[in-house]
Order: sequence, then C-alpha cells, then structure tokens
Amino acid sequence: MRVLVVEDEECLADMIAAELRRAAIVVDIAHDGRAALAGLRLGAYDVLVLDGELPAPHGDALRRYVVEHGLPTRVLLLTASAPDDDRVAGPEPAADDCLAKPFAHEELLARVLTLGRPARRVEPQVIERAGVTVDTAHRLAARDGRPLALSRTEFGVLEVLLRAQGAVVSGDELIEEVWEEHTSYGGNAVRVTLGALRAKLGDPPVIEAVPGAGYRMTDGPGTGGEPEPGARREAV
Repeated sequence: MRVLVVEDEECLADMIAAELRRAAIVVDIAHDGRAALAGLRLGAYDVLVLDGELPAPHGDALRRYVVEHGLPTRVLLLTASAPDDDRVAGPEPAADDCLAKPFAHEELLARVLTLGRPARRVEPQVIERAGVTVDTAHRLAARDGRPLALSRTEFGVLEVLLRAQGAVVSGDELIEEVWEEHTSYGGNAVRVTLGALRAKLGDPPVIEAVPGAGYRMTDGPGTGGEPEPGARREAV
C-alpha cells in the first residue's frame, strides 16, 4: 500500500508516517497543497491522509483533483471538527472517511488499512512462482519451504516481480512501487537490492535481467522463455 500524508505540522506528519511505516506501508509526506498536488500528479496512491485545515491550495482542491481525474485514491480527512460538521458535509467533494483530532495512532492505522483494502482485495495474499512464495498478509517469504529473512525493500521487489507473473518490470517501476519518494538511494539501488535478494533466494537463479528492459521472474531453470532476437539474457 502507498500513502500520501498531507499535513503542515511537520512533527505530526512525521509521527503519522512512522506509525504507517511500522505496518510496512510506503509513505510520502507533503507539508502544503502545492507539494501534495505535485505528488498526486506523479504518483499512484492508495490513500491520501489529508489535513482538513491545510493552507492554500486548500485540501478541498486536492479532493477535487482526486475526483476530477478519476484517481482510485481514497481520502482520509483529518479534522479538528466532529465528522458531522457542516464543513465536512458541505458541497465540496466528500472524503471517504474522517478522523477528528486528536486521535489515537492505532485508530488512524486501522482507518488507512480499511480504506486501502478495497483497491487490493482482488489480489491474492499468497503468491507463488518457481517455488518462491510470498505471503503479503503476514509479510513472509520462502523458497521451497525455506523461510527467507528479507528487508522491506527486498520483500517489496520480490512481491512486485511475483505479481508481474513473468512480465518484465523496469527499474523505474520498481523504484516507484517500492522506494519512498524522498528516500535517499543511489542510482544503483535496484541492482544492489536485487543482488542481495538473489543471494538470499539461492540457486538456481529465478530472477532474470533483461538488458535494456528490466527484470522478471522465471519459472525455473530452462523455462524462462527464449530471448528476443539479438538480445542477451543475464541471470541475476
């Protein structure tokens, strides 16, 4: 799940992000409406956690953007007023859920998970290919029954590759899906992460590098399909 937290109080935004990240949620932060609009234009978010008192451009503009552009993003509005306040129920695009400040961080996490669930409910919780299994509900991974101790980024990369069902996933797509927007990482981050992941998966290799295109999961030795004419295949 990917969440954009829009809150002008930096300490509160950081606390919200920390709570969500503990649940293995990818979180980006914006402290004003302009930065939030830029984030919505560039990224695909499951949930927008939005300060209802955000300075101009106001949170209403962000909610209109979500509606007018048909984004699948669900909106959790943080408000100092009760949820049935006239402002929340007014003519502006309604939020999918509202949470009054102050709030318990456990309650915020529960609301975010509930909002993010509909977009993900059709995806299987357990994915398997070539003996590699990922249980997304319990954050567990294994190969041929052998548990794998993976970092958050390694787990995310493996999940994305498994969900692609053998299709090629570019490095840019992996960055967008797994790495947080403002995380510092080197230009070689994807390759380094894939190298560590390959070492933990062991032999024979099941992640294949497709030169000039990206990476994909094979079905095992000798079953990954033939390369395009002139293309060279590299096991990773």
